[in-house]
Amino acid sequence: MALALGVDTGGTYTDAVLVRDECKVIASAKSLTTRADLAIGVGKAIQAVLEAAQVAPEQISMASLSTTLATNALVEGQGGRVALIYIGFKDGDLDKHGLRDALKGDPALVVAGGHTHAGGEAAPLDLAALEAFLDSHKGISGFAVAAQFATRNPAHELEAARIIAERTGSPVTCSHHLSAKLNGPKRAVTAVLNARLIGMIDRLIGRAQDRLLELGITAPMMVVRGDGALMSAEQARERPIETILSGPAASIVGASWLTGTENALVSDIGGTTTDVALIRDGKPAIDPAGAQVGGFRTMVEAVAMRTHGLGGDSQVHVMTEGLGGGVFLGPRRVLPVSLIASEAPEAVHAVLDAQLRATTVGEHDTRFARRVPGIHAEGLGAREEALLERLGDKVLPLSGLLRTRMENGALARLVDRGIVQVSGVTPSDASHVLGRLDAWDADAAHKALELIARKRIGTGDRLAKTSEELAQIIVDQLTEQTTLTLLETAFAEEAEAFGVPSAELARHVLTQKGLSGHRGLLALDTTLNVDVVGLGASAPSNYPAVGERLRCRMILPEHAGVANAIGAVVGRLTLRRTGTVTSPSEGRFRVHLEDGPQDFNESDAALNLLESVLRSEAEGAVRQAGAEDIRVVVDRDIRTARIEAQDVFVEAMITVEASGRPRVATG
Repeated sequence: MALALGVDTGGTYTDAVLVRDECKVIASAKSLTTRADLAIGVGKAIQAVLEAAQVAPEQISMASLSTTLATNALVEGQGGRVALIYIGFKDGDLDKHGLRDALKGDPALVVAGGHTHAGGEAAPLDLAALEAFLDSHKGISGFAVAAQFATRNPAHELEAARIIAERTGSPVTCSHHLSAKLNGPKRAVTAVLNARLIGMIDRLIGRAQDRLLELGITAPMMVVRGDGALMSAEQARERPIETILSGPAASIVGASWLTGTENALVSDIGGTTTDVALIRDGKPAIDPAGAQVGGFRTMVEAVAMRTHGLGGDSQVHVMTEGLGGGVFLGPRRVLPVSLIASEAPEAVHAVLDAQLRATTVGEHDTRFARRVPGIHAEGLGAREEALLERLGDKVLPLSGLLRTRMENGALARLVDRGIVQVSGVTPSDASHVLGRLDAWDADAAHKALELIARKRIGTGDRLAKTSEELAQIIVDQLTEQTTLTLLETAFAEEAEAFGVPSAELARHVLTQKGLSGHRGLLALDTTLNVDVVGLGASAPSNYPAVGERLRCRMILPEHAGVANAIGAVVGRLTLRRTGTVTSPSEGRFRVHLEDGPQDFNESDAALNLLESVLRSEAEGAVRQAGAEDIRVVVDRDIRTARIEAQDVFVEAMITVEASGRPRVATG
């Protein structure tokens, strides 16, 4: 009997499952995600699932982790302080593909160097400028290096990385290691995001491995990649960017395994995000343009996933303008008031009671802050330092923490860095008020919603008469925004048929009237013509209403709340390696390799060498990651041009994919 342990660390909960012989879930468990040290929540979930199944730790033959940590960090703008070394480009290139936005004010050096399309040196690498930059910039958690045409010749990226590692000891991400495709600015964005995530993911994986050993589990640990395949823990630590959409990808794999469905939309609601993807012919659709998350288009191969900042812990924003008023959810996650009250009941209830006794509703009512222990806080400004000192290790109301409006920005920066968490009213609080959830402090949720319900709208009336009425308004808004998310995905899949942006079509008056079954001189009907698989802990309570709104079949499988963890253990270890052959002149065929270009007189010789190198790299890497029964698939994309009635070789890209099932521990 082979027992596989799957663990998923979400924004709110950490899930664990045990799967026997890849065919049956024998136990599942949940524990609160502990952001200060994620391994604590991982350990508690594992202990709970072992106890539920009455299984000894040494019986586990494989462990696998999926995580929304990288996805959530990019959606929420969190991560370490990075620096970009941008070789051979111009200052204006920092504005392409959102690169400057990805840097978020972190330093960048645009330096001479880089190569040509053919792989020749365009200009020498300016080593003096690089060394001066390194001497003047401290407190960097990770460096990203992107050089012009590095996929044709990575020499300057490798040399810059060597110097950075020697002088700083910080981790370095080379853009050509993440993608073999051209488009330097887009590769640079991917490298910057990878560098920003390295420290965070490294801590998670390292602590998770330590916790497994402490519990007596010696089986090898895998991590889910963004395309749903598995990678070794060591590979994930080097390339954390490949774990973006890891949790959502695992949920797609889990949904397919749980339901056997061939064609469906999968909608997974977590604490921070709602992730929607398409299963077509039994497989998750892959995004050909690269994973997009947090507003950034990367070069990471991942499931075609639309990730929205909408979840059970999304911040509730009150709209008081106009006659009707209302609420809007997200995109930021906040700590539910019911959760922070369960952790610091005396402090939170005392403040909420005082706020309820006041005659007016304050700007910061229901909002609290706490520092996340164990998160490094280098490179902070004076205002941020002052706020942290004032906050200490206490839970404080924002009304007591913030003394000037200028400190609002300082607090936002601390939240972005993951150093501080703030609370607010969320759909999870609304579910407590409506009796759908009882995990935390329902009394605090009632008090918080009562405060928000007192806010005045344009007519002068209260936003809601009671906390229960407001809770229903919030839940209805969650249904509406989830519906729009699913509609946008469906319209995006059929973009060619409409030629109009999917968000615009989803919100169009005719679409909305069709959902309501308008009957007048016109009869309008809009339905989603595909099943929806609803996943996530709150899916059973929230998604039936979504199915009714979209007038489609909603599938809510058993174990829907732990589908991510299930997907983490039923996938395959898969690695791809891609390389290019170009023709710089007639009769010359150039293979672009890690140690520099090699030229041949025949195209077959060049192609065969490249395939051999890539096959060796892919097979070796997947075997080192722990795969057995390895299968290799080779794809040759050869591009030619018709010149004077002859096909002339232009360029070829070879992709080698090696995959196998994880080798399980025995004995």
